[in-house]
Amino acid sequence: MKPQWTMRSRLMLAFAGISLFVALLFSGIAVLFLYTVEDRFFHDALQSEAQRQLAHHEQFNRWTLPHNEFMTVFENAQDFPDDLREAYLAEPARSEFRGAEGRHYHLVRLAQADSAKGPAFLVAEVNQQLVVRRMRSSILEFLAWSVSLVVGIALGLGFWLARRMSAPLAELASQVEAMQPDDPPLDSAQVFRSHEVEVLARKLAALTTRVHDFVEREREFSRDVSHELRTPLAVIRSGCERLEQDRSLSVAARRQIGFVSQSAWQMQQCVGALLSLAREQPVDDTVEQTALILPVIEQVVMEQGLQLEGKPVEVSVDVDPELQMRLPRSILHILLGNLVGNAFAHTGQGHVRIDTDAGRLRITNSQAMPDLEAGDLFEPFAKGESSAGFGLGLAIVRRLCERYQIDLRIESGPQGTCASLDLDRTPNRV
Repeated sequence: MKPQWTMRSRLMLAFAGISLFVALLFSGIAVLFLYTVEDRFFHDALQSEAQRQLAHHEQFNRWTLPHNEFMTVFENAQDFPDDLREAYLAEPARSEFRGAEGRHYHLVRLAQADSAKGPAFLVAEVNQQLVVRRMRSSILEFLAWSVSLVVGIALGLGFWLARRMSAPLAELASQVEAMQPDDPPLDSAQVFRSHEVEVLARKLAALTTRVHDFVEREREFSRDVSHELRTPLAVIRSGCERLEQDRSLSVAARRQIGFVSQSAWQMQQCVGALLSLAREQPVDDTVEQTALILPVIEQVVMEQGLQLEGKPVEVSVDVDPELQMRLPRSILHILLGNLVGNAFAHTGQGHVRIDTDAGRLRITNSQAMPDLEAGDLFEPFAKGESSAGFGLGLAIVRRLCERYQIDLRIESGPQGTCASLDLDRTPNRV
């Protein structure tokens, strides 16, 4: 499944975001500039008129009519229009005021050193001269279209640039995605020469070469192991079968030879199961491979019984003789061998019980495993202090359960440890 945001989309989004930010920033600066220029125009006009009024007052001792019809001279603040007077008395330090019904005022104080009345004021009612206010809608519309155009150009440029930049990487990703275990090693360094992706392509080519060589070595190892182990085991079984028919041997000797023959057969099955795990072959559920559980349990208990020698441990089996499980007998033997052997190894005294409950096969022992966390039980080479093995048994069990979709659970508490298998082979929830 493709990622929700590809590198091309993120580059386009970055271009669009930066362009939108810059366009909005300059639009704000443009609007601020317009208002500043307009305010500066009123300020300069008022200062010029104020100088003229002061010069006239000094010469004739009276104020004259301003040149601009929107300007008025007031002797004091009490003569202001009502809306201006209220605003001025509330904030006398200001020089610009918003009045009622859209009126707008600018004022400047006319200094009079000998006036007992205080300063006079030159007031400009500029609501009719506010050019920016009248053009504000048009200006904002123009800026909006400008921002949209800039963002559109940025998206187009970002798409072109992102496509140009990401095309080699996308090509490399498609080649890697299409790779199969049996394909030859990736050789993409020549395709991306003189490009930044060349380094990545070269490293991936070297890695795929190593992986391909590793897969070949593993395949050859599995083939050699299959041949070199199965052949001597077949010879051992054949020799045991001939010795079992030799009547000159005692009954006890022939019984021991039978045990050796059975162990060789189990070893053959175990080798086959482990090799199938290594080959990543899918499980064929169309083939009915059903094993009776009780005979396998009895055989496993006899084989693992050596671990209970000298221990006050009671073993009980309560399983329906007709109970079956859709598994090859060899796989079921490996699973139960490791689980039962693990229970025997970790039980110094008490009991080990093998039974079924709620559609699950349970192996319960009376002692807990306090020296390992629950999540570490299935890690390779993880084992408790009382274990004499290599810590691979439960790791093999987990892999087999994942392969055959068996729900495996191991629960440990003060009352003991219980390992259970789902007899219906539901998806694994280890």
